[in-house]
Amino acid sequence: MSGIDLNAITENASRLGTRLQEAFSEHTRDLAIARGSSAAYLDNPDDKVKNIRKQLDSSSDREKLDAMKRLIALISKGRNVSEYFAQVVKNVASHNLEIRKLVYIYLLRYAEQEPDLALLSINTFQKDLSDSNPLIRAMALRVLSGIKVPMIGSIVVLAIKKCASDISPYVRKAAAQAIPKCYGLDASHQPELITILSTLLRDRSPLSLGSVAVAFEAVCPTRLDLLHQHYRRLCRTLLDMDEWGQADLLVLLTRYARTMLPRPIESPDNTEEEVDPDLKLLFTSSEPLFQSSNPAVVLAVGRAFYYLAPPSELKKIVSPLIRLLHISPEVERVVLTYLLIISKSHSSLLAPSYTSFLVRSNDISVIKRDKMLLLRSVISPENHQALLREFIHYADDSDDVLVTDAIRAIGYCARLVPDSTQQCLTALMAFIQSPHDIVVANAVLVLKSLVQIRLHQAQTSFAPTTGVFSPMSIISRLAYRIDEIRHPKARACVIWLVGQYASSSESSTPGGQNGVPTKSVGPEGLTPWAADVLRKSAANFAQETSVVKLQIVTLAAKLLVLCPTDRNLILLTRYVLTLARYDLNFDVRDRARTIGSLLAGVTSALRGGEEEFEEQGGVVLRREQVKMVLFEGKKDVADDTPTSGEGGGILGSLGAITGRHMLGESYLPDWLEEGTESSLRDTEDDTPQVPVYAQNLASAAIVPRSIASSSKGSPVVLTPTGSASPAGSYVPQGSSKAPWADLDSFYADTNTDEGEEEEEEEEEEDGEETEEEETEEEGEEEEENDEGPGESDEDGEDDDDAESQETDHAARVLR
Repeated sequence: MSGIDLNAITENASRLGTRLQEAFSEHTRDLAIARGSSAAYLDNPDDKVKNIRKQLDSSSDREKLDAMKRLIALISKGRNVSEYFAQVVKNVASHNLEIRKLVYIYLLRYAEQEPDLALLSINTFQKDLSDSNPLIRAMALRVLSGIKVPMIGSIVVLAIKKCASDISPYVRKAAAQAIPKCYGLDASHQPELITILSTLLRDRSPLSLGSVAVAFEAVCPTRLDLLHQHYRRLCRTLLDMDEWGQADLLVLLTRYARTMLPRPIESPDNTEEEVDPDLKLLFTSSEPLFQSSNPAVVLAVGRAFYYLAPPSELKKIVSPLIRLLHISPEVERVVLTYLLIISKSHSSLLAPSYTSFLVRSNDISVIKRDKMLLLRSVISPENHQALLREFIHYADDSDDVLVTDAIRAIGYCARLVPDSTQQCLTALMAFIQSPHDIVVANAVLVLKSLVQIRLHQAQTSFAPTTGVFSPMSIISRLAYRIDEIRHPKARACVIWLVGQYASSSESSTPGGQNGVPTKSVGPEGLTPWAADVLRKSAANFAQETSVVKLQIVTLAAKLLVLCPTDRNLILLTRYVLTLARYDLNFDVRDRARTIGSLLAGVTSALRGGEEEFEEQGGVVLRREQVKMVLFEGKKDVADDTPTSGEGGGILGSLGAITGRHMLGESYLPDWLEEGTESSLRDTEDDTPQVPVYAQNLASAAIVPRSIASSSKGSPVVLTPTGSASPAGSYVPQGSSKAPWADLDSFYADTNTDEGEEEEEEEEEEDGEETEEEETEEEGEEEEENDEGPGESDEDGEDDDDAESQETDHAARVLR
């Protein structure tokens, strides 16, 4: 286990060293340009600007360098200095490295605007591709790929191919960045560019892989099969890449996983989950990036987890996203969009963190809207009391949009949590007395929705609707306060409610302002406040808006159908229809003609004035038919849930933020029923690594060839079979020496061992001399024996002698 840990530490240290070296090289490559005091160049007086052209044509490198620094300073301030392009191009082959760097920076800015002049320096760019400085090589390729001339497409492809195999990772990164430019210039080079991409995908440097991912998405986004052999290595390299490369590569790996890997499978009881090992590798490699300081990286990891991970892993994305809410308003806007999309399907994950979504007074309007939508989505029986207090407080805000959303959220809370209905109705009825029209209007609209819902529930469940906050009691309160409601939509809403529920049979407590039954003072069969609302509305008909006029005409028709015998209602209806028939708004005129035709069969009193209402032919509807048309036409229960900007699109898409479809938007592929074979992603890197201690044992176990080829009957075994001493020394079997008890015993044994070794050496020398004499005698005997059949025996004897010598030598080595 210690060996495995040591391997991991060694590998991580190596990766960190490589990453630091590459990052240091990238971030300090332009330090030489900034030597000295460069702040003076940002303040360019007119006389200095006039001398730039003269300085560029000078033979002094110092004058040219000063002129180029002034040009770059002007570019940084947004000035257009393309007029100096011809003079700058002349210095592209300067021997001064500082001048060449600045010339390349200038050409990168204006090569697209002056492609013809830039073509004059193509030979210089190609020559600089072999420069010893990697910065020059990379900048030469960037300028070459920035010239928008299709005829040099083949030259650019060759340059990219050369730089793709460069020894510098910075140059290889420049090659990857040049691929989309070349593809946009001429799409016919796609096969060659795909081949170069395949080469760059094998790059071991994490510095260039982010640009390779961008190039892959631009040139061949559907060729995900090219990533099979590189998928696992790319996952492991995520931590070592630069921040923007991590974000781009995560998007590519997410698409690959959705296309090539199997979907995680949950057990029926949601206790176990089956996740593909390659998919789990992506989660393990990307999860540490939740702690990144770059918001784009955190959002990319959250997107990958949201669309790939099983439900048990989704809770990991909440805390990192909430951490980003306080970075800047721009980041907060994007993060809130992500959270809105997540809340559509997993609102329970965000409910414990509702305090992070509370609206602040300095929030911009868009952020206030998104936060209100989030607070609506996380309402639960546990937190509805705290959220109701927040909504009531937001109703006093100066932002009309926030006020509207807050009041609608109160109504939504009353529908979602029935226990809060009483508190919500109390707050809404208090809003009716507000001096602000926007508050009153939205309160009335929400009350209308609640009244419809509660009446619908009462009809389906046959539950009583009596009480101070019964639906009919709410309508009566609104009817008595019709003069105080000035907002057109709110007045139209109240008039519609009065007409829709004007029948006294709809209420068990008719007439009372507080829900207490009172003696009816209106027409028979109607609530006492219905006719009074019609009288007040008819008196001010000419001053009302078109929305209110339409509802007044409908109210008159409904009351007349409910009570066709009351003369006062007949006169009011005739008066309203006459005014509406000659109104300036054509919708009001059409409504008046339609209502007059419907009421033709209800009562003949409306046709008393021939000059106003002419006799019309056609089908005449009976009273019950007209009642069905007027009352049953809008049976659906109103819903105050806003639909704009509520979590549309997918994570990471621009359409989710703008609320509309964007051209060129990225898509998210669907999961495959079965992923591709895992063997397609197997590489040599996937073989298990041998621990360090195992490698040491293996190297120690290597023996000379003579020992390995010794007698098979008695192999030489180097692995100890006895027990090891505490100090790690080996005590051979049969040895009478015990492990040392103290330091004196150790020195005593050491002196004894030295004496024994000297005696053994003397015996070995005597034995070698004896062996040499025996060998000479055997050689003489072999020479005397010349018989044919005996030749094979002599060879066998030689082999035996060689084996015996090797065995003796091995024994001496072991001793």
